[in-house]
Amino acid sequence: MTNSNMLIHLAAQAEARGSDLVTLRALIEEASDLGAARALARLGLSDDSAAKDMAELRELLSAWRDAKTTVRKAVLGWLVRGALALLLVGLAVRLGLSELIAR
Repeated sequence: MTNSNMLIHLAAQAEARGSDLVTLRALIEEASDLGAARALARLGLSDDSAAKDMAELRELLSAWRDAKTTVRKAVLGWLVRGALALLLVGLAVRLGLSELIAR
């Protein structure tokens, strides 16, 4: 019996017998399974290679995050080095050591 048929059967059973807790739970479970299967199918993740595809996407996302972190650290390092270089040049000019800079 497919999920759709099971859902139709449970809905008819709930209507005929009244809604006891077991029937309602079974109805909710079948409806959620059917909804999840439809959502995965719409996303193109209902085939056998979906788990492999998701693992590859997670790996790619992790690599992207690592690359962003590395770039941020590199740019921050460059900015700090540039600021320190400017500070040293300003200090040398302030102390009258400009002839060392001109060489």
